[in-house]
Amino acid sequence: MKDFYAVLGIASDATHSEVTQAYRRKALKFHPDRNSAADAAEQFREVQDAYDTLADAERRREYDENRRRNLLDKPLDTAREIWQHYLKGVLQ
Repeated sequence: MKDFYAVLGIASDATHSEVTQAYRRKALKFHPDRNSAADAAEQFREVQDAYDTLADAERRREYDENRRRNLLDKPLDTAREIWQHYLKGVLQ
């Protein structure tokens, strides 16, 4: 399960406007027309998926509930994935 909050670089309690601002910033950074990196298209898709989920109130509620459940069911796996994704974003 991707951590959409980490993809956008925001906190899990971010407002709708913060989600939108983060999306615009990341979309400009990773848009394939502006970024020639080999994985730019893949990263842009991740940003788009994160925004599509977090910008819609119902989908965000479902995502947050699923995220909470995964933390309870498989805390080590979930934490490992979150940290790997976070560190990948920081080291770029």
